[in-house]
Amino acid sequence: MKAVLFDLTDNPLPSTVPLYADPVHAGFPSPARDHLDSQLDFNELMIRRPAATYVLRAEGQSMVKGGIAPGDYLVVDRAVEAMHGHIVVAAVDGDFLVKRLQTSPCMKLIAMSDDHPDIELTGDQQLEIFGVVTFVVKPMLGGDV
Repeated sequence: MKAVLFDLTDNPLPSTVPLYADPVHAGFPSPARDHLDSQLDFNELMIRRPAATYVLRAEGQSMVKGGIAPGDYLVVDRAVEAMHGHIVVAAVDGDFLVKRLQTSPCMKLIAMSDDHPDIELTGDQQLEIFGVVTFVVKPMLGGDV
């Protein structure tokens, strides 16, 4: 995984954006309503602990069945205790990756792709967890807009 780090303490997301009360339907169209409900603060929505949060950009195909595609932004919280089933940013013997953590019946990092193997951790390997992925932000337009 190629890590592109964004420090949210120095460069916070925009403070707020408009939040409309009516949902948008993904099926049949509904009458448009310009009903502004409130302001949505992305920092408040996605970042509980700014000092412990950072953002990485995903690369590779090993987590596509877990909803993480190349180019997605991963919001990672270092203060969340990594538990069984969490998607984590980790290093195995110094190699950084993002995988689903399995703690039982044995310690494993699970790839969520048919083309990538899981990593079974042995006693002689060094595992370091760098945080739990709390949000995945998907750019829909690709590249610079």
